[in-house]
Amino acid sequence: MQRSRSKYFERNGKSYLLVELDQQPNLDHIETVSGSRDQLYLDWELADTRKARPQQRRLFFALLNDIADYFVVPQDFLKAMFYGQYREYTNGNEISLSDTTESSVSDANVLLDLVIDFMFTWRVPFKRGYEQLPREERYYMYQCCRHRVCCVCGKRAEIHHVTGSTIGIGGDRTKVDHTERYVMPLCHIHHMEVESIHEEAFGEKYHIPVTGIRLDEETLRKIGVRGNYRGETNGKPVNK
Repeated sequence: MQRSRSKYFERNGKSYLLVELDQQPNLDHIETVSGSRDQLYLDWELADTRKARPQQRRLFFALLNDIADYFVVPQDFLKAMFYGQYREYTNGNEISLSDTTESSVSDANVLLDLVIDFMFTWRVPFKRGYEQLPREERYYMYQCCRHRVCCVCGKRAEIHHVTGSTIGIGGDRTKVDHTERYVMPLCHIHHMEVESIHEEAFGEKYHIPVTGIRLDEETLRKIGVRGNYRGETNGKPVNK
């Protein structure tokens, strides 16, 4: 992760974000990824430079306890492991969650994201589900989709299209652009239940958001949702 400073401005009716990098980017890597050294696409996030919050520290250690209980390993070992992952991810930056920390809210969220991603990858159960997470419910739902985990019970998930985004009986899902539809990750049992009692009752029963989220094409492909993306069907170009 490379740090930068940015300036927003408008000119001739268009909006621009000027980015000043702290270090020279690897142009060979940029060309390999984007096919050009002159133009590339960036994901960016507004940094919260406030001092890391005590609740972030409490969440970090609560999640470590979940992992320690699941794998029966010492919490100190896990703390050192994730601090090491943070250094590697941020190109050598250190982090602290102590009362005297100089780390920011955004820094702590990066660390928490590493822990949360580990828990989804290794199917470590969350003790209180999305209520524990440092971000909103949609982030939890996204991670559940990304790892094909049921947002209710943690079992292997199917992709449920919420009301208004359903495909219909007999519809061919491979001919649908799923980026335009709202989805939820549910195991087979909960998938059948939500379709029988409908989303509102389902959400009240399990205390989860049921509006669903939209996934980008890359995520949908990674989790194996076949559809018609950019003129493709079943992942293959359509003959024209």
